[in-house]
Amino acid sequence: QVQLVESGGGLVQAGDSLRLSCAASGRTFSSYAMGWFRQAPGKERESVAAIIGSGRFTYYTDSVKGRCTISRDNAKNTVYLQMNSLNPEDTAVYYCTARSRVELGYSLNDYDYWGQGPQVTVSS
Repeated sequence: QVQLVESGGGLVQAGDSLRLSCAASGRTFSSYAMGWFRQAPGKERESVAAIIGSGRFTYYTDSVKGRCTISRDNAKNTVYLQMNSLNPEDTAVYYCTARSRVELGYSLNDYDYWGQGPQVTVSS
């Protein structure tokens, strides 16, 4: 069982930056691929970024490429999502998620554990 606790959400202005953090419980953090999903009001939950267990390979959805960076610190059992040049379309609840495999996951069904999800609101 893995528990995920996110932090770092909030209200920002367009153009601002924000970093989300997700701390995971357990002693085998490096054996889990990690991801960030988001869900805007009235929309389906979508993948934002993912990172393999070692941190060597990452994935980004097209709408955030060049603006977001996912990273992890396996010594701290923590994964991060750095978001820059935020715009109102980035407003959503952001969920940290863990996959019980080291390889990247791309869809909701690829992941086994979910955090509660901090709200990120970007004002224009």
